[in-house]
Amino acid sequence: MLGLQSRFQEPALWRAGAPFSVPRVALARAGAKSLPSLACEPESAGRRPLLLGLSSWAWICLQPSAAFADTSVSRVAIRKDLSPDQSKYDPGDENLLEASNLIQSGLNAESVQAEEAIWTEIIQKYGASQANWMPDVVGRAYGNRGNARSRQGKMQEALSDFNESMRLCPWSGEPVLNRGVVLEALGRFDEAVRDYQSVLAVQPNDPAAWNNLGNATRGLGLWEESIGYYGKAVTLSPEFSFAAANRALAMYQVGQTEASIREMRSLLRRYPYFADMRAALAAALWGLGKQGDAETNWLRVDDPRYADRRWLSGERRWPPRLCTYMENFLDIQDSKQ
Repeated sequence: MLGLQSRFQEPALWRAGAPFSVPRVALARAGAKSLPSLACEPESAGRRPLLLGLSSWAWICLQPSAAFADTSVSRVAIRKDLSPDQSKYDPGDENLLEASNLIQSGLNAESVQAEEAIWTEIIQKYGASQANWMPDVVGRAYGNRGNARSRQGKMQEALSDFNESMRLCPWSGEPVLNRGVVLEALGRFDEAVRDYQSVLAVQPNDPAAWNNLGNATRGLGLWEESIGYYGKAVTLSPEFSFAAANRALAMYQVGQTEASIREMRSLLRRYPYFADMRAALAAALWGLGKQGDAETNWLRVDDPRYADRRWLSGERRWPPRLCTYMENFLDIQDSKQ
């Protein structure tokens, strides 16, 4: 929640039911003539953009979606030994060059709908090709289309795409990790845990997978266990603010109040406009009876969703203990109006 010759995106916070979970998309290098590597060790989360607009991907409402061919989920073993040798691709193959250009167009698409259409074009155009590069190209197209669909709330279609990406690219951990994020969004936490464990089995230094494993175990109510996973992500990537924020919330739930507040304050010193931590600090200070400090911090929260009690407990999935203090705080604020 980011090696590849390409970089990974870390698009802020993720959809309903997956607090600060990190999907990934393999990006082609701008102007690249050859196809970038699809699956290597992930880039350090600390080198990814942090705290990007918290509404772009955050907590997408699940929309009804049609059943797709394969939305079943089974445990997967990632086979790094099957990674393709891209040096064997014919650099003069016009279809490969065209496919690479389409990949770049998809990554530069102006809307998620246009992006999805380009991945579909690649799948339809090259899915029956006998070229040795077909699984690499079409597999990543399925994975990227899955990301585009999940961003639109098309979760069942996204699952189908990730499954096909995994079939074509059994060496890649990206569709496995991204499928886990979608499973979290659907409340299928046990299955999400299995996907993240599969990624970590071959990429043990992947901070995004550790963070997401924390979220999935948290979804199962295993707060103490999740703290350890978040801590692993932070150790691997100290600048991974999402993991540190998730750890702060989990610590608060299990009664580690002082340590949690220290983590919140530390994050806010680095990222003063981090609305989630600012609102959490306000609620935590209210719980300590520090009304003035709580109100001061609340005035700096510029995201109206934090005043929505249902959103906090349902979509954002704040820990129950923190939700209780925020509700009490909001009751007092409402009474003053």
